[in-house]
Amino acid sequence: MIEVKELTKSYGPTLAVNQVSFDAHAGEVVGFIGPNGAGKTTTMRILTCYLTADAGSATVAGYDVLEHAIDVRKNVGYLPESAPLYLDMGVVEYLKFMAEVREIPKSQRKERLRTVVEICGLEGVIQKDIGELSKGFRQRVGLAQSLIHDPPILILDEPTSGLDPSQTIEIRNLIKEIGKEKLVLFSTHILPEVAATCTRILIINRGELVANGTLEELIGQVRSEDKVHVAIRGAEEAITTKLKELDSIVGFTHVKTDDGVVNYEITVAREGKNVTEALFNAAVQNGWGLAELRQESVDLEHIFLHFTSGQNGNISPSSELTTEVDSTEEE
Repeated sequence: MIEVKELTKSYGPTLAVNQVSFDAHAGEVVGFIGPNGAGKTTTMRILTCYLTADAGSATVAGYDVLEHAIDVRKNVGYLPESAPLYLDMGVVEYLKFMAEVREIPKSQRKERLRTVVEICGLEGVIQKDIGELSKGFRQRVGLAQSLIHDPPILILDEPTSGLDPSQTIEIRNLIKEIGKEKLVLFSTHILPEVAATCTRILIINRGELVANGTLEELIGQVRSEDKVHVAIRGAEEAITTKLKELDSIVGFTHVKTDDGVVNYEITVAREGKNVTEALFNAAVQNGWGLAELRQESVDLEHIFLHFTSGQNGNISPSSELTTEVDSTEEE
């Protein structure tokens, strides 16, 4: 329902979006992530007809964003990072106003109002002015306005920015529920939110799309091996000999020996057998004490770092990355 081909946009000498191509379909929740200034907001503004591209093309719900902007807007619900709210208006008054702007027939407005109030959990604040609401409820009102005309596509720019953890979880669950029927494309800096919500992930860096796939697919792209940490109380020589005998172990490194406990970092081929089970059985059979056994895996933080830091090849699961960035910088 969204098809983007070699989309390009510059601001003077700055190339904000550089030949970006992707597509997205109904029933998908697509996370759009990248560093500040990577081009996320610019891309979303082009898709919602707030900006025009310098080159390339984009169709939304089958309509070209340049030639059929009105039709695109009829089929898209858009929530920018700063929700377009009038603080002196009441919640009901504002949603009725948006229904009128969206040219919803009068006979359907009452039902649409009731529906979005229920979906967005606004029943308790329906009689209040928007200016009286917490930021979490203002985001809900902003989401309600994007849904008022029942569009097949939602484009949300930082929908949980500035919310507390409980509000973030509520909006996240709401997005997941909406995504069962509609196409949702949303940007965020909160990586666990993407991992918990999205069926597919797009990563953009310096204006270029550098990754596109499910979380599992992206994990497969950035590393071909797993890491296992094991700490065993026993004779180091005997343990080392046993490790050399086990299948699927690509290599191992002796980390330290502390008070008779030998620590190893083991590299395991991903397609190999269950090495953790083999290590446990070896410890039992040889009467060794198993102090620690854990398998480390690559998560979205490491994937993000891999694709946006200019690193090549496999990455270490011990890499660290801040998972939330509080920024209002326009991209």
